[in-house]
Amino acid sequence: MADTATPLPLRNDRRDDVFARDDRPIGDFTFDATVANVFDDMVSRSVPYYEEIQRMVCELAADFAQPGTTLCDIGCSTGTTLLALDNLVDPNVRFVGIDSAPDMLERASQKIRAARTNRPIELKALDIHQGLAIANASVVTMLLTLQFIRPLHRERTMKAIHAGLNERGCLLLVEKLTSEDSTFNRLFIQHYYDFKRRNGYSEIEIAQKREALENVLIPYRLEENLQLLKEVGFRRVEIFFRWYNFCGLIAVK
Repeated sequence: MADTATPLPLRNDRRDDVFARDDRPIGDFTFDATVANVFDDMVSRSVPYYEEIQRMVCELAADFAQPGTTLCDIGCSTGTTLLALDNLVDPNVRFVGIDSAPDMLERASQKIRAARTNRPIELKALDIHQGLAIANASVVTMLLTLQFIRPLHRERTMKAIHAGLNERGCLLLVEKLTSEDSTFNRLFIQHYYDFKRRNGYSEIEIAQKREALENVLIPYRLEENLQLLKEVGFRRVEIFFRWYNFCGLIAVK
């Protein structure tokens, strides 16, 4: 097994300035070519402890991945998680990345080719709202993806993941959260925006991205996510990461 200190392939050279202009109307956020080209920088500067979350996900995934099974990354975006996992997971585990955005998958394909990995990594374009089928999986990763699935379809999606996992297989879920307590919710969001300011985002960028995400990213409360996982049949669920309104969960079938 490879050294766990191997650097994660998180960044590219393009800096995120998607929302830096204030002279155009703001529509709903989409994972188009403009976003795909800066996504690695965007997510690294927008998600607290992103590199450490990736490292934790990869370590836990390696604990559960079994030779002869599939590891599926739902919402694989630009392939960062799959490439980081490649160094840690048995070469006889099949990797599949699923995403609904063709531009994100194209960027993932470019990164995979550049990495020159010996492991075949299959990328699939799929709108999860239309259904999801997984089979013989020992690990499913889902990082900051469930929050973009319309609530009406989340239970069905979780049932499909649970059905496709083998016994003792695991789901690694990372989500942005909301809080039922208005004070905590306000404070957590305030400190999150402070984090973005420290990473170089302007007030215009923060405000315009918030507006673009308003009807697209719909976070659940922690309790709602825990209840959903348990109701679809996961026997054990634990928090492995928490920072204000961001949380990582591991659920075992």
